[in-house]
Amino acid sequence: MAFQQGLSGLNIASKALDAISNNVANSTTVGFKQSTAQFSDLYASTLGGGGQSQIGIGATVNGVAQQFSQGNITVTSNPLDLAINGDGFFRMSDNGSVLYTRNGQFSVDKNGYIVNASGYRLTGYGTDADDNIVVTAPIDLRIDTALSGGEPRSTEEADLAVNLDSRLATPVNTTFSPLATDSFSYSTSLTAYDSLGNSHIMSLYFVKTAANAWDLHTALDGGPTTGPTALAFNSNGGLTAPATIALSFPVTTGAASPLAFDLDLTGSTQFGSAFSVNAVAQDGFASGRLSGISVSPEGVLQGRYTNGQSRNLGQVVMATFQNPDGMTQLGSNAWGETSFSGPPAVGTPGTGNRGGLQPAAVEDSNVDLTAELVNMITQQRAYQANAQSIKTQDQIMQTLVNLR
Repeated sequence: MAFQQGLSGLNIASKALDAISNNVANSTTVGFKQSTAQFSDLYASTLGGGGQSQIGIGATVNGVAQQFSQGNITVTSNPLDLAINGDGFFRMSDNGSVLYTRNGQFSVDKNGYIVNASGYRLTGYGTDADDNIVVTAPIDLRIDTALSGGEPRSTEEADLAVNLDSRLATPVNTTFSPLATDSFSYSTSLTAYDSLGNSHIMSLYFVKTAANAWDLHTALDGGPTTGPTALAFNSNGGLTAPATIALSFPVTTGAASPLAFDLDLTGSTQFGSAFSVNAVAQDGFASGRLSGISVSPEGVLQGRYTNGQSRNLGQVVMATFQNPDGMTQLGSNAWGETSFSGPPAVGTPGTGNRGGLQPAAVEDSNVDLTAELVNMITQQRAYQANAQSIKTQDQIMQTLVNLR
């Protein structure tokens, strides 16, 4: 029976060395989780049960368990590289077949899909027409629509907050002209955009007419002025009327004409201090091309455009399992769902027990190379010891055969 015991010892030592060798081979594989061979002893079953004289008949491989401990995080230069810091898996799609991975090395393929080196597509939530994340069934994340360029937007509202010096006297020249600097008190400008994304410079001229009273004249691209619009301030320097002015200018760029938008002067004041522009903004912009992509720790993909705008392109989802050890290994850094793992719980990073994402980084293999080399020596010694037990048993049998 010692032959069988020694042979089982050789077998499990060989399996352990297989697991160790696989760990060592994948010590630099991103997202890899090390495995450990687990063994159990063997006893012959008897009708009367075990006794004090019962001797085992060897050992067997009870299973190979993966260790889903956290690997080190390494920063990279690829903004689409994602590292999971905590529990969870990326949800991937392979021609409709769903699988899971911890390897976050992603890029964009020729069709605009975010894929890994095996061609599996990263899945997540899409967006609506207003770039809001839509939480539905996960879809393959794609950014090719963004690559065609952001569509321009015509200015619909402009905001301007200024301070007009209350100490200033009325202009000497009472006939306003944008060409006569002595006919207005102050001037400033802001940029507006038409429906084709063409930029236009709107000039604003402030003329003091009396105490707490001003006139506002406007012009687009040096064209004819509009107005005046009377501005009234109270004794505390606050603007009383009007808060919003409807403006309209003809354009000859082929865009929708006239270019009409509201000018909001909320926040404008008339204090005894120098003229200043305290805030200026408008909601139009020119067309733009995608210049970069970033990913937030919550998994939101955001595209940056050459026109200074940004938009949400989608959100990465993650999956967790009640028993990740029960998942089946598919190769290519992927796992599959089984009845032992339980169904996946899909959600956004950082929610539930799902870990957060670290963009422009990857999770290293969790293999401890030093420990694996020590384990290799241990299993080598075990293999040699079991081989020695077989050799010893062979010598004993040879002695019995040679008895006369």
